[in-house]
Amino acid sequence: MIKQADLPDTIPIFPLEGALLLPRSRLPLHIFEPRYLQMIEDALKTSTRLIGMVQPNVIPGREGMGLQTIGCAGRISQFSETEDGRYMITLAGISRYRIVKETEGFAPYRRCEVSWEGFGPDLQDEEADTAFDRKPFLDALSRYFDVRGLSADWEALTDADDELLINSLSMMLDFESEDKQALLEAPSLRTRRETLVTLIEYALRGGGDGEMMQ
Repeated sequence: MIKQADLPDTIPIFPLEGALLLPRSRLPLHIFEPRYLQMIEDALKTSTRLIGMVQPNVIPGREGMGLQTIGCAGRISQFSETEDGRYMITLAGISRYRIVKETEGFAPYRRCEVSWEGFGPDLQDEEADTAFDRKPFLDALSRYFDVRGLSADWEALTDADDELLINSLSMMLDFESEDKQALLEAPSLRTRRETLVTLIEYALRGGGDGEMMQ
């Protein structure tokens, strides 16, 4: 169990649009850009093996790629190298963080000074959603999957714990980056589930054009 005091003040940052990592969840990644290959190699040399996932934030009129203020750090829990030098890794979500400032350095990837304050519950045990009514949620999810032409193991979804179900869907479903950020910043599992329901219902209404998708 990692304690907040054990988390470093500065971490490598991996901006990746649409890729959401949540605490106590796992994110597989395929790494092939040279700068991020170097980032993985450097992270593996540290005791925490942390990588900070974050959504890019495009700011009109500003050069370069901005970053959202809040991201989630994950520990490299699995990795393998392909014959052509790429990495296949899995990040285990540890805690969200708030970017304080970007730091200068000689690394080819970005590094940021971060604060872990306010995210203490991320390091605790699995969170429950006591107000979760699963049947209407799964009914709406089934309609969403039908519209998108997706398939699912419905028995596994029905049996999954609240946090695993809500976080996995938040990470996997194809929402816009701003929506992914809202799911990340949700202060509780219940709020994340309510946000997820809103996004699903919005998609079923045709993305706001007033026409229900069938």
